[in-house]
Amino acid sequence: MYKIGWFSTGRDTAAQQLLRTVWRSIKRGEIKAEILFVFSNREPGEAKESDSFFKLVRSYRIPLICLSSNKFKQRLERRWRTRFEKEAMRKLEGFHPDLCLLAGYMLIVGEEMCRHYPMINLHPAAPGGPKGTWQEVIWKLMEEAAVETGVMMHLVTPELDEGPPVAYCAFSLRGRSFARYWNEIEGLSIDELKARQGERNLLFTQIRKHGLAREFPLIIATLKAFTEGMVRIEGGKVVDSAGEPIEGYNITEEIERKKR
Repeated sequence: MYKIGWFSTGRDTAAQQLLRTVWRSIKRGEIKAEILFVFSNREPGEAKESDSFFKLVRSYRIPLICLSSNKFKQRLERRWRTRFEKEAMRKLEGFHPDLCLLAGYMLIVGEEMCRHYPMINLHPAAPGGPKGTWQEVIWKLMEEAAVETGVMMHLVTPELDEGPPVAYCAFSLRGRSFARYWNEIEGLSIDELKARQGERNLLFTQIRKHGLAREFPLIIATLKAFTEGMVRIEGGKVVDSAGEPIEGYNITEEIERKKR
């Protein structure tokens, strides 16, 4: 059985939705794998959202490993991240995942952990798009008046959101679904929008809605590709079943068919 390690801070409802979606796909037999463990850089009691996430993990009877990065950061001014990751890997010594998935894991992964585990990350932008959290990505798209965005799964490297793509899809930010929302923010700066409405802004929420709708089928399609041997990680590169390097599968058409 293919073994998946799951890394998540569990900071919002999207983290729960992603885990729930993959868990159900495994139970239906779409993904022939098991989630070996869930690792979080928060501990129980740190935040209401992560506590809710932990409750979901336990309901699935998945081993839950927690280690507070916040406590390391507060105790150790220098090299806290390196020491945190060494302790995290010590806690995970008994697990041997075939692949690790970062789904809402809000830390940059260091070089040693990247070498130790084959890791992929869910990022809420197409290749070449903005870096950072999904909120930072959306504000940047709005600031640039972008005409297109997407979501991707990419190889994890120590450089934030710089790893080569494994699979991705794209979607337009124009047309009937978005036109009136772009018109409503015309002439306003991002700072004004943040101050007046913040994440309640209708264009902001519309972009997030369309991205989320594609994240779930993308993550399932990517995991299926790994479990079926269509793609794997070798020597820090993404390769196909024949061992040839690939630049990432554009599965936009497949994702759009699944959404209908």
